[in-house]
Amino acid sequence: MKIDKTSPVGVFDSGVGGLTVAREIMRNLPSEKIVYFGDTARVPYGSKSKDTIIRYSRQICHFLKEQGVKAIVIACNTASAFALDAVKENSEIPVLGVIESGARVAAKETVNKKVGVIGTVGTISSGIHAEYLRRLNPEITVIGKACPLFVPLVEEGWLHDPVTVEVATRYLKELKQKEIDTLILGCTHYPLIRSTIREVMGEKVRLVNPAYETALELKELLQKMDLLNTEEKQEDFPYRFYVSDLADEFKDFANSILPYDVEMTKKIDIEKY
Repeated sequence: MKIDKTSPVGVFDSGVGGLTVAREIMRNLPSEKIVYFGDTARVPYGSKSKDTIIRYSRQICHFLKEQGVKAIVIACNTASAFALDAVKENSEIPVLGVIESGARVAAKETVNKKVGVIGTVGTISSGIHAEYLRRLNPEITVIGKACPLFVPLVEEGWLHDPVTVEVATRYLKELKQKEIDTLILGCTHYPLIRSTIREVMGEKVRLVNPAYETALELKELLQKMDLLNTEEKQEDFPYRFYVSDLADEFKDFANSILPYDVEMTKKIDIEKY
């Protein structure tokens, strides 16, 4: 199967968090077109079973492939943890998750071999970061901490609010006590409160943003497969956004964080796929 290098990249998430990954792709691969899908009707994924997340992810990949994408980025830590292997199995196009690239950078950066991971309950309880980090370096101790309130605070737009600082201080206290020197932001919403996390953890702790690392990994992969788009973008709307619900709310949030004005967000029935 010949893949056209001018085809778009598919990006999906359980909701709006994956827009941080789309944002990094826009910044680091400016010639690439993007088709983004946010599963806003079925969010959050963090509380769903593995089987359910695999089913959702397969439906979304089916939809994205119908849009003619040349690669798919699972911009959701929970779906990356539970569904990446299942989706990769029968895919004729490359599929990337957001966990491996962040873990690789953390393994390389840590000096005292104490790495913290924050994420949803689903991501942390899967133990996927710990498993991957230990494979890279068995000497690394991984301390995971679920921070479920961060997502609603981000979606409320309380990025620099005293309430967010207070919640972060409570959540991160344990990680500070364990003297980690590297912290993986293991949920795609978390880069949006990076400055608050930095304030709480202090300057000495290296924060790893998997959204940025995944964009770089995607670039490397597309180059290797000769799929990197080298043409200047000709289209007026190189980025297309689809959701399973709440299109207007999604569009407002997207416009608040993307370096690009989102004109249209289309609601589709994902259960058809």
